Order: sequence, then structure tokens, then C-alpha cells
Amino acid sequence: MSQEIWDPGLQSERTRLAWVRTAVALSTGGLGAAGLTLRAGSPPAAVAGFALAALCGGVLLARTGVRFRRYQRALHGGRPLDAGLDALVAWLGTLFVVGGAAFFVLTY
Repeated sequence: MSQEIWDPGLQSERTRLAWVRTAVALSTGGLGAAGLTLRAGSPPAAVAGFALAALCGGVLLARTGVRFRRYQRALHGGRPLDAGLDALVAWLGTLFVVGGAAFFVLTY
């Protein structure tokens, strides 16, 4: 019995929801942290780090539909999935959060 890549379950929908959670966490967390650091009088580098994280989250959220359709076609066609660009944006967003937090802690 051979195993097929495509399973009629909800794997791609769960993956889509995971990307949405990541994007929403980056964008809302980044905006909230940028607002807090701005009100605390932190240096612009800390605010910019959090704002860039929010931007990365927004980009990921905007790409959700495109990514989902591309994954669906790849799964149905038996082709490999490629999340390279989105993974890079998520990684950069995380690094911006860390950088903003580091500037905030070191200068406060």
C-alpha cells in the first residue's frame, strides 16, 4: 500500500490558521509594543524594531490567501511545498521583536 502525499483531511486549513496566528501575533504585538515604547520615550530604534515586526506580520497576513491556494495546488499536484519567502518574513519579524526589546531594555 503506497502512501499518498494528499490526504483529504484539513492539514492545509490548519497550516493556514497557524500562519494567520503568527501574522496576527507579529502585527498586533509589534504595534502594541511600538506604542508602549513610544509612550515610554524609548529611542527610535526600539520603536522601529517593533514597527518593522508589525509590518512583517501585515505582509504575512496579506499573503495568506495566495499561500493557501499555492499549497492546495501543490498538494493536489504532488509537488513539494515552498514556504521560503514567508518563513523568511516570519523570521525577520521575530528578529525585529528581539531587536526592539533589546533596545528597549538596554536604554530604559
